[in-house]
Amino acid sequence: MDQVDAWKESPSLVLLPASSGTWPVLRDLLSAAVTGSRVNDARIAAVCLGHGRRESWTADKDYCRFPRLRARNPLVRS
Repeated sequence: MDQVDAWKESPSLVLLPASSGTWPVLRDLLSAAVTGSRVNDARIAAVCLGHGRRESWTADKDYCRFPRLRARNPLVRS
């Protein structure tokens, strides 16, 4: 919790809320037979894509299921 609080205090942090453009993107992502716990992954991907983001920093390999959003693991050197 302390780490999240520290990140939230960073002046360079930009939080991406769901917007009116999220649903069309999410609907498209869900049409690829996304089910179960991956629905939340699809929602996060849709929020990113809806805000024009094309890359997400995550160690979660499930995001590779969404080719429109490049998943980059910040814990691994590229």
